[in-house]
Amino acid sequence: MLTNVGVLDRFLRVVLGFALLSLLFLLHGDARWIGLLGLLPLLTGLVGHCPGYALLEFSTRRVKHS
Repeated sequence: MLTNVGVLDRFLRVVLGFALLSLLFLLHGDARWIGLLGLLPLLTGLVGHCPGYALLEFSTRRVKHS
């Protein structure tokens, strides 16, 4: 599994993931479970690999040239 998510992209995914997960505590009733959607950006941000990017052969990661 290659890293295909850049630094800024990873940071934004982690922030978005935590923001969505906070909905579990802020919302009431069935709507609060929408917060579980935050797991997807959080995990892809922490791991640095996005399956959607891989499928589209896209990457936001900078390639170092030696």
